[in-house]
Formats: sequence, structure tokens, C-alpha cells
Amino acid sequence: MSQTLDFGSSPQGNSPDLVKDATVETFQADVLQASLEVPVIVDFWATWCGPCKTLGPILEKEVQARGGKVRMVKVDVDKNQMLAQQLRIQSMPTVMAFVGGQPVDGFVGALPESEVRGFIDRIEQAAQQMGLGGGGQQGPGAAEYVAAGDEAADAGDLGQAVQLYGQASQMAEEGSDEQAGALAGLARCYLAAGSAEQAQAALDAVPEAKRGHPAVAQVQAQMSLGGGADDGELAEARAAFEKNPQDMDAGFALAEAQIGAGRSEEAIDTLLGLIERDREWNEGAARAKLLTVFEALGAKDPAVKTGRRRLSSLLFS
Repeated sequence: MSQTLDFGSSPQGNSPDLVKDATVETFQADVLQASLEVPVIVDFWATWCGPCKTLGPILEKEVQARGGKVRMVKVDVDKNQMLAQQLRIQSMPTVMAFVGGQPVDGFVGALPESEVRGFIDRIEQAAQQMGLGGGGQQGPGAAEYVAAGDEAADAGDLGQAVQLYGQASQMAEEGSDEQAGALAGLARCYLAAGSAEQAQAALDAVPEAKRGHPAVAQVQAQMSLGGGADDGELAEARAAFEKNPQDMDAGFALAEAQIGAGRSEEAIDTLLGLIERDREWNEGAARAKLLTVFEALGAKDPAVKTGRRRLSSLLFS
């Protein structure tokens, strides 16, 4: 059954790495410690504050546009009154900028977008003078977003993965490995959600020179293997092969049914058995299919590592 995802949402949606909510318990880590690496803009706001509703989106837009060179933390003063008192916050909205663990600038009240942009520019310059942010240690780049997307996809959080891969594809240079990895990640998510057409569209967007990128090749292999075999088809294929274990065609059909049912390890065993029996059968079809399975699973998969060792033993014994 396919999953329903909001694939139409903007890939530049807010990332939890760039904009987050903070409390008195997390302020130390989210603001003071984080600002040792990259400038942090803190927006003190309240639900009843009209100007806050205007200023907040402007701040978020400017922070997102800088691709990790500055971060933003939002603090609801009604829920964090002790923190507001400690920092002597009296009016909303109040914005404070932290660099190197210390407040360096700020303002009170809603400002027009041009003035907000100038404020953040000043903060970036201050950070550069201290060897942080744009002039020193950089915020998350395209490669970091791809890696975060991989983690989210591995955890099954396809919606979050799509956002991260989309952000990476926007940040990456044209024709770069990061762009290829981001597009391959999007294709992987679309395929997992049951949308082969969207997956193919993402792969088609990969520059020709990067079609051999490992992540791209892996998704292409996954698509070429197809899927959809049910338990009944698998049982039928297994019974046919068990009835005549010398029938290479029946063995190959069993392997394909195992692949379609998502039983890749069983398919590897079946294909290795066919190769052991006749490695040249059907112009090496079993070996070619096995290599495609390896590609689809990825080099880090334990079954792939074991399977490759067994294949080498068969081929070079």
C-alpha cells in the first residue's frame, strides 16, 4: 500500500536545523552553545502580539535564505516567563542576536523587511570578525542536508526526508555530487511512497554526467527490479522450483518472485545457487540479476557484503 505524502510542498520549507522553538530548558543549548558555531537570532514573541505575526515570517524567510549561515530560535514569552525576566524582555516583539555565546545586537518592535535584512547582515559581519558563520565555520551545507535526508529516509520519515533532500537540491551547485545525491534521495522517497512516475522524474533531472553517482545507480536498480509479488505468487514459484530443482528457469522465476515480495536475502541465496549450478546459463542472467540486487540494496547492507564474498568464491574457486 502506498503512502500519501505532500510532495507538492516547497523544498525550501523550514528546517529544524535553521528555525526552532526554544524553552528555558533548551535555551543554553539552542542559543548560547549554538552561537559558538553560527549566529543565532532569537525572536521573543507572544500569541496576542499583532506585530509579532508580521515580524516572525520575515525573520524566518531571511534566515532560510542564508542557507545555514545564521539560525533562528523562537521563544514564546508567555510559556517562558522566567527566561523573559532573566533577559529583561519587556516588549514584544523583541529580537536579540547571539554570537560567540553573547548578545551582540537587537531591536524592539516590527521592522520592514529591508531593515531586518540589514540587521542580519550586520550580525553575519560580526560573526565573520569572530571567525564564525560565513567567515569561518559554516552552517549546514547541501552535503549535510543530504546526509540528514538519508537518516530521515532510513528511519521511515519520508515527509521529513523530502524536505531535507529538497533543501539540498536548492542549495547544491549544478552538476555536483550533492545535487545528484539530493535528487536520488527524492526519487527514493517517491518510490517508497508508491509513485514510480515521480521517482523517474527526479532521476531524469540528474545531470547526464552524474547518472553514475552511487545513490542514483541504487535507485535505478531498485526501479528496475520492480516489485509487487504477493505471498501466493511466491508460494507458487517456490513449489514449481522445489518440484524440479534442476530447472534453471523455475529457479530464476523464484528469485524474481522473492525480489518482488521484498525478500532480497532469499533471492540472493537462490541466485547464488543458480550461479553455482551454471554460471553461464542464459548469458549470465543470474549473475546480472544478482548484481542488480546488490546495487539496489547498497554496498553497506550486510546481505550484500556476505553475498559478494560468496560470489567471489564461486567465480574464482
